[in-house]
Amino acid sequence: MSEVLALTGRQMTHLRRTPEKIISVSLTPIAMVVILGYLFASVISVKGGEYHDYVMAGVFAQVGLACVGATALGVASDLRAGLTDRFRSMPISRASVLFAYTVADLVTAAAAMSAVAGIGLLVGWRIHGGFFEAVAGFALLLGFTYAMLWLGVLIGLAMRNMEAINGVTALALVLFSFLSNSFMPLRGLPGWLRAVAEWNPVSSVAEACRVLWGNAPASAGASLPVRHPELASVLTLGVLLAVVVPLALRAFRSAAAR
Repeated sequence: MSEVLALTGRQMTHLRRTPEKIISVSLTPIAMVVILGYLFASVISVKGGEYHDYVMAGVFAQVGLACVGATALGVASDLRAGLTDRFRSMPISRASVLFAYTVADLVTAAAAMSAVAGIGLLVGWRIHGGFFEAVAGFALLLGFTYAMLWLGVLIGLAMRNMEAINGVTALALVLFSFLSNSFMPLRGLPGWLRAVAEWNPVSSVAEACRVLWGNAPASAGASLPVRHPELASVLTLGVLLAVVVPLALRAFRSAAAR
């Protein structure tokens, strides 16, 4: 823990010197709040609620997706600059280096979510649930973001090439955002495509937050993520972390040894 805290402090010092990282993570979600939650709110209707309330959960999830690219680029940059080899020469756990990356970037994501929440409040978004439900929704979003950060670590270690990382993570951001219920209900999609979108982790996280915040009624459907989004979110994120974290640690050991 002391090693993780020390390395996290190093990451936070670097963040203070390059605050544009927070801007890069929050810029696209803030733009989506303004464009969808304000400009399009009058022309897009959602059954049982206001569109700016509906869309905010999806925008918060988009912050987590945006962190994948930022974390992957940071890991790949340190690896190419030789900083990883310096950490290897120190009497510290190799796992502490990756945990420090994810903890520091989680703080960045929390700051970005705060900025998005502020813009959302300005365009009319409100939480209609209780205090504990509101906290549970944001805790779920941070859990989703933490899983995405470990995915970013794995991509950065596996790919290393900056241009390739930018392309892959940008595609993932678009694909997982729009092939979900982040911005529109799924009832109009074809059957097979709707099933894919329902099992998208972004869909279950966004729907769980809407239910907890009272932003939209729970959707009717036969699949587990639709009927029980909170349970589906926890199970999906738990499985994702159980798979990605060991793979990232293994990739870090092999990458550092080269």
